[in-house]
Amino acid sequence: MIGALVAGITGSGGASLSSYESIATVTASGGETSLSFSGISSNFKHLQIRGITRDTHTSGLVRSLHMRFNSDTGSNYARHYLTGNGSAASAGGTASSTFMSLWACAPDDGSTSNIFGGIVVDILDYGSTTKYKTLRGFTGADLNGSGNSNIVSGLWMSTNAISSIQIIAEAVAFKAGSTFALYGIKEA
Repeated sequence: MIGALVAGITGSGGASLSSYESIATVTASGGETSLSFSGISSNFKHLQIRGITRDTHTSGLVRSLHMRFNSDTGSNYARHYLTGNGSAASAGGTASSTFMSLWACAPDDGSTSNIFGGIVVDILDYGSTTKYKTLRGFTGADLNGSGNSNIVSGLWMSTNAISSIQIIAEAVAFKAGSTFALYGIKEA
């Protein structure tokens, strides 16, 4: 299965594994309400964020993350999600939001202890100054038998090149060890 996935990535005009270049990594020491990447160079075609996350709220839920580009707090974001938990599926979306949402990927301290959720998010044509920016990704968490998997997409309605990305904990703050890595994807 993994071999087929890698073959699909490297064939048919997709980016090869050597097309990914590490730009920066941020890790929470605990208590941060947001983590950021700034001074992002425009040397790549696309960006990818990979991360593991947990938050300090105590409700026993899996929380979402929020994301903003270039410190934009205006109602310039639209987002969609499709989520499933093994027995049911649902979908939803929002237009004119003040943030991008990475759906249900951060277990909180009321959940099974020491389990982190995960994200892999692509930000397409982030350096373009002639079109809006789109995002696609996979998020989710497994809480030892319960949890969810999600497909997310989004739109930042701005023609500005993305030079900074803020990742925000939906509830309270990031748990120590939450880590996000930013990669540049070279043109294939």
